Amino acid sequence: MWFTKSIEDTLKALNVNPETGLTSEEAIKRLKQFGPNRLEAKKKKTVLQIFISQLNDWLIYVLFAAVIITFLMGEYVDAAIIVLVILINAGIGVYQELKAGKAIEALMELSSPKALVKRDSHTKEIDSSELVPGDIVILEAGRIIPADLRLIETANLQTEESALTGESVPEHKKAEDVYEDPNTPIGDRENQAFMTSVVTYGRGAGVVVETGMKTELGKIAHLIDNEETTKTPLEKRLNDLGKMLGKIAVGICVFIFVLSWFQGRDLAEMFLTAVSLAVASIPEGLAAIVAVVLSIGVTSMSKKNAIIRRLPAVETLGSVNVICSDKTGTLTMNKMTVTQLFTSDGLINVDDDQKVEIPNSAKMLAKGMILCSDATLENGDSTGDPTEVALLILGDTMEIYRKDLSKNTRRINEKAFDSDRKMMSVLVKEEDGDYKVFTKGALGSLKKVCTKIFIDGEIRDISDIDFEKFTNTARKMSDNALRTLALAYKPATKETQPEEMEQDLVLLGLVGMMDPARDEVKPSIALAKNAGIRTVMITGDHKNTAFAIAKDLDIAQNINQVITGPELDEFSDEDLRRNVDQYLVYARVSPEHKVKIVRALKANGNIVSMTGDGVNDAPSLNAADIGVAMGITGTDVAKGAADMILTDDNFSTIVKAIEQGRNIYSNIKKSVIFLLTCNLGEVVLMVIALLIGWASPLIATQLLWINLITDSLPAIALGMDNGDPDVMNEKPRNPKENFFSNGAGLQAVLGGLFIGLICFFAFWYGYYEMGYSPSDKNVPEEVVNNARTLAFMVLVFAQLFYSLGLRNMKKSIFEVGLFSNKYLIGAIVLGILLQVLVLFVPVLRDAFKLHMLDQKGWMMAAVLGLLPLAAHELYKVLFMWKK
Repeated sequence: MWFTKSIEDTLKALNVNPETGLTSEEAIKRLKQFGPNRLEAKKKKTVLQIFISQLNDWLIYVLFAAVIITFLMGEYVDAAIIVLVILINAGIGVYQELKAGKAIEALMELSSPKALVKRDSHTKEIDSSELVPGDIVILEAGRIIPADLRLIETANLQTEESALTGESVPEHKKAEDVYEDPNTPIGDRENQAFMTSVVTYGRGAGVVVETGMKTELGKIAHLIDNEETTKTPLEKRLNDLGKMLGKIAVGICVFIFVLSWFQGRDLAEMFLTAVSLAVASIPEGLAAIVAVVLSIGVTSMSKKNAIIRRLPAVETLGSVNVICSDKTGTLTMNKMTVTQLFTSDGLINVDDDQKVEIPNSAKMLAKGMILCSDATLENGDSTGDPTEVALLILGDTMEIYRKDLSKNTRRINEKAFDSDRKMMSVLVKEEDGDYKVFTKGALGSLKKVCTKIFIDGEIRDISDIDFEKFTNTARKMSDNALRTLALAYKPATKETQPEEMEQDLVLLGLVGMMDPARDEVKPSIALAKNAGIRTVMITGDHKNTAFAIAKDLDIAQNINQVITGPELDEFSDEDLRRNVDQYLVYARVSPEHKVKIVRALKANGNIVSMTGDGVNDAPSLNAADIGVAMGITGTDVAKGAADMILTDDNFSTIVKAIEQGRNIYSNIKKSVIFLLTCNLGEVVLMVIALLIGWASPLIATQLLWINLITDSLPAIALGMDNGDPDVMNEKPRNPKENFFSNGAGLQAVLGGLFIGLICFFAFWYGYYEMGYSPSDKNVPEEVVNNARTLAFMVLVFAQLFYSLGLRNMKKSIFEVGLFSNKYLIGAIVLGILLQVLVLFVPVLRDAFKLHMLDQKGWMMAAVLGLLPLAAHELYKVLFMWKK
């Protein structure tokens, strides 16, 4: 019962020094002893269970019925082929499900929470699964608590524990409390913090007391493991499409069977043919192929620093036409550097290489900035807000030894930063025993709480002239794209409470810092603009600073395109909706403004991507069509609310993700159109021939073979196609657009009709070259087999070659690159080899009831097989060049 122990007893029991934390060697030992800090996931399905689930489909049941009937009829070879087709289809499904599952597992691993711990006397960020009992964990607003902790330090710490207690109101935490009652409810244990709870306010530190399944969460087995079963809107639409086409196909097949009854055909044979046509014409592989394409695409995106947390985001990415981006760290390098200081002694330019005489007021300013900071910087490794890291670097530049400062001062209390106040304050006990409050924040906020000023080594009442000097200096800094931060202080006592800290302060000075733009951002903004995507910059900077950076990045051209948060507050929702599209920069905004901006943009029909990193950004990330969290500076709460996480916090990664999202959707569309075209071709061939009373152009086993080889392999290969380099020259896709828009549906219909008609011609020619007509009675079986073989070969060749033309709906195969998709070339070559193998191996030839083609037959198969591709390329030249 850790909550019944004092801080000292807990640390002693876990054998850890809170100042240094565990050593790396000790952490490794304990990890072996206690195991990884993770909950046990649901038991995974075995390969056999996945395989059996692939057979749980009504189409498969129909095929099994066909197997039984053919076996009873003595057609053992046909029965064996159908069983083989069932097994291979199921095998492909198993492979696809395993691959998709592994991709999602990898992404879950990438996006798992991190923990800020003290080890080897240094503060570092590690994966939460590596935590062990005894680790000292640092807590700050926005962090997800990674294990069960006994708190050892708290400063206005509040956590939200609804996952355990059901109470959504944050709990106040007090490290010094000890509870004697061993039955104290979880919600009343104010000296503990629990796994998956969220720090909503303040800061603190705790020692890990339980990990993994031994945590309170582990005890109640609160598992969230639904990613693998969630279907995207895209997959649902495809399933609906497949069901609709399936009903049509089954209707056609029932019609064929009934027609065959009246025509006096062999009903057993026609039953198999009708069933096979139903299986061949229904694109049951659509959902599986989409799952593979999505998993491959999402895995590829994760390697390019964009982790997709929710698969529907991939589909939405192609429709984004507005990117709302934070400035700091996303458009810029996230490496703030202080370049100017201003105190009563005047303006000082800070330069690492040029040492200048530093007045005491400037050193006092730097010292206060360091004490009023939660960041860490050790041997070049830093944690915390980049602005605060820059202040630590400033101290190093001014030769203020932070280790000595840390030893000689101790933080007693604090008032955490709040986006509304735009300030944070700390109460510090100094080496001489005196107490001081240091407050840092926006100059505009500090002006409201400062009544005095430090000038010429003395404190006096502040005047309007003093305020004017500071304001003018801050404005000049802002005009030069510098971010400004002011510092004030006052003498205090140990009893000074947080609500008393920000009163009657002494204004000390001002720093100006710069975060230079990333080199790759400007070209990315231009690329997005060319793709019909508007970039909107959102920042807490002053209006002039924001405009200076936006103009440099070609986001905005004039100051009228910039609006501030206070100006936004004067707009009604309707006014904002009417005017929102004219603004490209939002300055001095709070997280609450972000939600208003997103809603206004969406109300105008825009598809919006919004970036965020703080706890308060979660609502705007949820409100956006694509919420994007920062992987480096982002809080766990922001990451949890986001659809996508940037592991490099880089704006250009968003543009790359949009480009990849467009290509993934395009590849899925290619696969869908290809499958529908092929299936339509088969249906057209069969229906025309049977309607006019001819023999069936293809038998059941041949149809199943085509469905297995010709359809599946090229469809998957099309889904793995290289990205179109010109995809970002197109406008964003309308989210209401379906697979058949922009001429794709017409191409599918025309392609399917043409393939069906040329195969119908090939079937007729197979009779003709042997001196017969399909309408003749008592035609030798050899002649019928020759005609079917020719139709069979032409259909396979036509579908395989036609897939090359579908790689791009507008460009010719030579513009795209005939051999640039190696997977597709491999699928076509493999398909042709398997087809030739079936014809040349006597056992297989007899099994499929084929006839060896003569030279004319091979020439006819090759020429007719290429015709659909040639016709499709001609269609592009005549009709698609204008689009």
